[in-house]
Amino acid sequence: MPSLEAMQPPSPEAIDALLATLFPSRRILAAEALAEGVCNFNYKVVFGGGDPVVLRVYGRDPTACQKEVDLLRHVGARVPVPEVLEAYPNGLGDVGPFLVTRFVEGITFRRLRATQDTQAIAEAAGSIGETLAATGRFDFECRGQLGAGLSVDGPFLNGPNAVPEIVDRCLASPVLRSRLDEPTCDRAHRAVWARAADLSRLEDECRLVHRDFNNRNVLVRPERGRWRVAAVLDWEYAVSGSPLVDVGSFLRYETDDRPSREPHFSRGFERGGGRLPDDWRRLARFVDLVALCGLLTELDLPSALVPEVADLVRTAIRVRPR
Repeated sequence: MPSLEAMQPPSPEAIDALLATLFPSRRILAAEALAEGVCNFNYKVVFGGGDPVVLRVYGRDPTACQKEVDLLRHVGARVPVPEVLEAYPNGLGDVGPFLVTRFVEGITFRRLRATQDTQAIAEAAGSIGETLAATGRFDFECRGQLGAGLSVDGPFLNGPNAVPEIVDRCLASPVLRSRLDEPTCDRAHRAVWARAADLSRLEDECRLVHRDFNNRNVLVRPERGRWRVAAVLDWEYAVSGSPLVDVGSFLRYETDDRPSREPHFSRGFERGGGRLPDDWRRLARFVDLVALCGLLTELDLPSALVPEVADLVRTAIRVRPR
């Protein structure tokens, strides 16, 4: 799952020198740091003439650059993603691995939800479902972590009881135990093992999974009178596995009493050719427990987020907070 480790961005001087090397004949007006980045650093580069570009510098995992380049080029014909213009997996000058993509106009789904425009949110959620279904049409020979060249390099939720076993490992963490009460831990253990047989059927799925599919990583914009996906960002954590990983991630904050994405998202997913198993909503919540419990083991998880993540665990297993 995405690391919460904070990284130091390149110095302004290093960025200026890099841009002068990359674009020696163009007048650069600004290099604006884009919000949302934690482990990597994104800059919108604006020129005196011509379209802007995005400079994406990799801070957490240097090998992620080549992997993301390969994925963007592989899926670009069927899934809306930024177009790769240049890539330097080994870095250049004083800046580590980076790529340059065409800038995509749009706003994050997170910002769209903040408008509380129910019609726009419904249209965008349906388009996001269709986009996720298109992502799932890319498959691999086996499950696992993806590496450069789209090779499957390591395990990811492998084994018939992978989900409950990983949840149990997280529940045994002293860090998690300091943040989540014992009754909830016990209930989470019992709940996920009660669905072990259903979850084991996901073992046969070897489809492209974004694995960080959330409100911040999906850009949307109005096209021909309807809100649609403009681009899916940040593919560095992608794996081969079950699409329910992304379904659970995207619906993590959806509540039964105040839905905003549903049923528009799932209808779009099925309209796009995606298949949802029986009781898919609860199964997706249990799959997402892997990520939620993992977050609670992170020493660097901001203290302000701990109650929020703990409540998400309780919601996933239907335990009401006290």
